[in-house]
Amino acid sequence: METKDQNISGEVNGYNFPSPRTTNARDFYIQRAFEILPGFLTWLTFIAAVALAFHRPIWLAIFVIIFDLFWTIKAIFIAAHLISGYFEHKKCLAVDWFLETQKKKNWRDIYHIVILPTYNEGLEIIRPSVEALVNSKYPKDKMMVVVTFEERAGEESVNWRRDALQREFGDKFFVFLTTVHPDGIIGEARVKGANITWATKKIKQIIDEKKIKYENVIISTFDCDSRPHPQYLAALTCAYLDNPAPTRSSYQPLPMFFNNIWETTSISRVIITGSAFWNMIQAIRPERIVTYTSHSMSFKAIVEVNYWPVDMISDDSIIFWKCFICFGGNYNIKPIFLPIYMDAVEAETVWQTLINQYKQYRRWAYGVENTAIIVRGFLKDKKIPLKEKIIRVASEIYGRHSWATSSVIIAGFGWLPFIFGGTEFKDSVLAFNLPTTLRSLMLVAMLGLFVSASLSVLIVPPHPKLKGKWSHVRLMFEWLLLPLVAIPMGTLPAIDAQTRLMLGKHMEFWVTPKMRKNNL
Repeated sequence: METKDQNISGEVNGYNFPSPRTTNARDFYIQRAFEILPGFLTWLTFIAAVALAFHRPIWLAIFVIIFDLFWTIKAIFIAAHLISGYFEHKKCLAVDWFLETQKKKNWRDIYHIVILPTYNEGLEIIRPSVEALVNSKYPKDKMMVVVTFEERAGEESVNWRRDALQREFGDKFFVFLTTVHPDGIIGEARVKGANITWATKKIKQIIDEKKIKYENVIISTFDCDSRPHPQYLAALTCAYLDNPAPTRSSYQPLPMFFNNIWETTSISRVIITGSAFWNMIQAIRPERIVTYTSHSMSFKAIVEVNYWPVDMISDDSIIFWKCFICFGGNYNIKPIFLPIYMDAVEAETVWQTLINQYKQYRRWAYGVENTAIIVRGFLKDKKIPLKEKIIRVASEIYGRHSWATSSVIIAGFGWLPFIFGGTEFKDSVLAFNLPTTLRSLMLVAMLGLFVSASLSVLIVPPHPKLKGKWSHVRLMFEWLLLPLVAIPMGTLPAIDAQTRLMLGKHMEFWVTPKMRKNNL
């Protein structure tokens, strides 16, 4: 077992990437300031709205009108981006990417590593993911698959699963490796980043033994329930070989939680379909996205930045920022419009499913922990232009604030002047016209909901029991639930995560329980 303190992520280009567990007094105060800031801004927004409702209700009413107008315009742009993303997705699906790969010079030099971290998931979850890699339209002698377990899951649980997988898949790839990440390494938290870092160091030993060049290896980190599209690795190879600076990019597929979409609740189905659409929208704007859940990158880059942080929950997004900062801003995202299929949240009961869905979104929202690390990284960096730093930090703070407040502002702030504004406001012309104005703006904004409902019919797999159009009709009507669940299942997890971070109550990595009722 390693005993070395791994708090420091390692020197890259003369620069050490910050750790949240700093012992430097100045860094500690900066860290806490920007851990507090997102939650502070969120609660300040709510408190200021109530205060204005009492003392300046007209000001609040004007703000709500302007805000709703802004979101109406934004909804139109989002709908346009979603339609554009959908057509890019369809165009990508129509290409024989392996045929395109074979046209590339030196494509046979490229190897793929796929890491599948797991905690206590059963073989019914892990096996289909490995089978999907077996079924990939890419040579298996160019694939290295690593299933990495956690020691804390228990020796018996780990051993029988790794033995079963080794028997079934041990001879299917160039390398099939199972590793066990030790518990209690000094400097590590119990997070996925620590597990995949351990696994990557193990596979690096094999790459070094076989003298494979790092720049010829692409590493992908998937969740253990992930099933990549059969053409994903081929499309990834094409994107890598076409990139003039392939080791200075991450490659982001479209995460779609569709493996068991018809087994979960209607509420979860709408939420995770909306998540898939949001990822599609973000892929249209690669200058705005960061890596999210399953993604790929150059093995050379991950070694150069000394792997994933081992003490942060948001390993998937922070690795982009680590590369961006360590390489002086010379790092970007290349979207790949092919899907990686994963499991929707599912439990034995509807109530437990909703609880787990809330916890999953809270964990995602805890990516707000990145803000302090980004700021500390930017303060020490001398290469990234100041304007770029300001735009990036402002965008990060705005995105987190919007996640935690927008639904509440739209749904609730318009009522506050009527509740607390007194008769003077209620008798005003603005009070008379406010409901009609807001209702008109929201009707236009519903365009986004209509587009989402329509496209969900085209990308979600059909219901296994409801024939023909009936599964599509059901899904269309389920989208009517979105306005009802936006706050409890979207906004509240963000407020929860930001408040915990603000108060210094740091979360631990919560592993979403996975199950297959019908083993789909």
